[in-house]
Amino acid sequence: ILRPSFTLGGWGGGTAKTEEQFVKALERGLEASPTHEVLVERSVLGWKEFELEVMRDAAGAFVVVCSIENFDPMGVHTGDSITVAPAQTLTDREYQVLRDAARAVLDAVGVATGGANVQFAVNPHDGSYAVIEMNPRVSRSSALASKATGFPIARFAAKVALGRRLDDIVNDITGSTPAAFEPALDYVVVKVPRFAFEKFPGAASELGTAMKAVGEVAAMGRTFEEALLKAVRSLEVDRDSLEAWPSLSAQSDKGLKDLLSVASPERLWEVAEGLRRGWGIERIHEITAIDPWFLRRIEGLVGAEGLIAESGSDDLQVFRMAKRLGFSDAHLGRLWGLDEEAVRQQRLHAGICRVRRRVDTCAAEFEARTPYLYGSFGDLDEQPTSRRAVMILGGGPVRIGQGIEFDACCVEAVAGLNAEGLEAVMVNCNPETVSTDYDAVDRLHFDPLHQEDVLDLCLAEKPVGVLVQLGGQTPLKLAGTLEAHGVPVWGTDRDSIDRAEDRGRFQKLLEGLGLDQPPGAMVTSAEEALNATAKLGYPVLVRPSYVLGGRAMEIVYDDEQLLEYLKKAAALDPDRPVLLDHFLERALEVDVDAVADGERVVICGILEHIEEAGVHSGDSGAVTPPVSLPPEMQAELRRQVRQMALALDVRGLMNVQFAIQDNKVFVIEVNPRASRTVPFLARASGDPWAELAARVCAGASLADLGVTDGVAVETAVKLPVFPFERFPGVDPLLGPEMRSTGEVMGRGRTFGEAFAKAAQAAGWRMPTEGTILLSLADRDKSRLPALASRFEELGFSLAATGGTAQALREAGFEGVVEVAKVGQGHPDIPEMLASGDVELVINTAAGRRAAQDAGSIRRAALDAR
Repeated sequence: ILRPSFTLGGWGGGTAKTEEQFVKALERGLEASPTHEVLVERSVLGWKEFELEVMRDAAGAFVVVCSIENFDPMGVHTGDSITVAPAQTLTDREYQVLRDAARAVLDAVGVATGGANVQFAVNPHDGSYAVIEMNPRVSRSSALASKATGFPIARFAAKVALGRRLDDIVNDITGSTPAAFEPALDYVVVKVPRFAFEKFPGAASELGTAMKAVGEVAAMGRTFEEALLKAVRSLEVDRDSLEAWPSLSAQSDKGLKDLLSVASPERLWEVAEGLRRGWGIERIHEITAIDPWFLRRIEGLVGAEGLIAESGSDDLQVFRMAKRLGFSDAHLGRLWGLDEEAVRQQRLHAGICRVRRRVDTCAAEFEARTPYLYGSFGDLDEQPTSRRAVMILGGGPVRIGQGIEFDACCVEAVAGLNAEGLEAVMVNCNPETVSTDYDAVDRLHFDPLHQEDVLDLCLAEKPVGVLVQLGGQTPLKLAGTLEAHGVPVWGTDRDSIDRAEDRGRFQKLLEGLGLDQPPGAMVTSAEEALNATAKLGYPVLVRPSYVLGGRAMEIVYDDEQLLEYLKKAAALDPDRPVLLDHFLERALEVDVDAVADGERVVICGILEHIEEAGVHSGDSGAVTPPVSLPPEMQAELRRQVRQMALALDVRGLMNVQFAIQDNKVFVIEVNPRASRTVPFLARASGDPWAELAARVCAGASLADLGVTDGVAVETAVKLPVFPFERFPGVDPLLGPEMRSTGEVMGRGRTFGEAFAKAAQAAGWRMPTEGTILLSLADRDKSRLPALASRFEELGFSLAATGGTAQALREAGFEGVVEVAKVGQGHPDIPEMLASGDVELVINTAAGRRAAQDAGSIRRAALDAR
């Protein structure tokens, strides 16, 4: 096993089974490490993996905050593995041995004060152990441990660093016990990672020592089973249980065994399928090395499915057992042939109600003062207060398209509600976020953002209003259900949301306002799609409705591509039609965010995209204030936004995306909710837009608040951050489907200064000397002399492919190094990039072959970086 020094998420590391693999992994690891060091260790693949989150103070007091156990054995990065806290399969003796070893590690490393994370591998056959690594800092697991226990590791680490002792730091949750008391849990916490392989076609989904997850969820339950099933339905993927999965059920035994032998995001369901076939725990343990304790729990859930299906909904004893095991109403409905609402009503009528339990750090030994709660089934119910409160639905798991920008909006809205004299109740299931800090809100419910859980929570809390516009698409999809059950949804109402999302209704709205949008159509069949494109003309932008992050969005150029898209897409649903838009080539895209109160509309800011239209807004760099839009065009954009906000009766935040082609403005889409650009604009102008929107939703007027249009203090540039290095072989070409996993901000007096700062923050290496490689399509060669002259003035030398080199020589440039096109000689472009002799590539492509070559060039450039 190879572990590069000073990298995060196992980046650059790997496992080598042959000398050839070892040499390749070593080269990759040395390049990834900023100190060019790699630790080479004996493999402990198949051993059990544990982590201890620990803390000590200057007086020598030492506490284990939390023990965490990985569901997957050694060989899968802990960030990609299902984990459970507290550890379930350690004997007391083994736990004490690891505890002593963790303290010895801190002594050896010299950690005098603060928190640390120590990871162990334990041999399942004889109990021997090895220290895998330690982090003398807070880590990803620290966040999980803090949320799991209610022990704020980072805060207490800061206090002991300042000289405080653990025994004189008061535990916030109890208000009476010191931090020197090790947390005790009378519940189980399960974390499940969230992956995004669907965004990276061609990427291998095999999991290893380099982390590939883009987010995670966690769930609390009285048992492992309950917490696991709650976490699964929190993921917001296409399944919410462990029930039989058609594509797995269709696998032969050999096919299933092959799948089980490789760790992947689907392994949990593969294990359930093997148990469903009667393979037995011993056989599956032999294939996967997953501890039998976990396999027995999954076997119990699989067996319970059969019992539940046979018993029917009238057997209340089985009904109660199913709910205590974590089965959702939707899952039970599928087993019983009932819809979810029918199961819910029958459950409530039978008195099988979800109760609230408190996270108290002490297993109920002392009274807890902080309202940090989770839902479960049983007898004890920790009743929330009766004070007027507004519920904020968070964003759930971080995933591409819905990241921490939405969490920032949720947290900032708390201050707005408090300013209006209201308590804020947060609902979320993501341990990585600030919104699940118990002290960030008045009350925190760590629960799935699932229809059943949220409705039950509304029954308990009786909120005066629910905010669904801040957490992205996840809470927005619940708006209709909440309204149907009589829950007051604050902000823009469901009908207005539907008018913005429904293509036909939105088109009528724009026609009534005299605003333009690209010609388009809604289709529910392949025949309708072909007829529509015959009228629209290619290229067309194809996407499903009600999605975020450009999910399943593509630009298609002919009938063959269109039919292939429709085949790949989920079965067409008349209630969720596919949208076709004529794609505006070489257009400029612009984002505008606004806050409205039904009478006035305030513009938060205008963001001009750096990439041309066709690249998802989340993947494009952007700048505010705009650098190339004349004042009259900006005024027109503001006018159109105000028109649409008032026509839609928006209350709170709204985002509008425009495309400008030949000085004509086209409305691309309107989102009557917070967008991922709201926090960026808030930091650019200094205005707390999410906080103000929350106050508007609570009834305040923009006039009374004295809010005016946002003005950026200086030029601000937003640049995306991509994970392509973690997905070897994937073409890093950008398009209408979002692929970035984060973003950075740069500010400066000029666009150049702001862009350079953002680029540096994003990890771009800005070359100041070396060779520039050019390979341009014929249509772009007229711009070549000016471009080449500028690079020569900056001190760069030039290399080019045949046609481009000839054009440069004809323009009077001497000393141009000629390079072969991909696969047409030596050295060709990928070979030259691999040699490290090129600092920057400028490549434009025309034609199918050139476009294919461009993919190879992009990947080679990324690998060379």
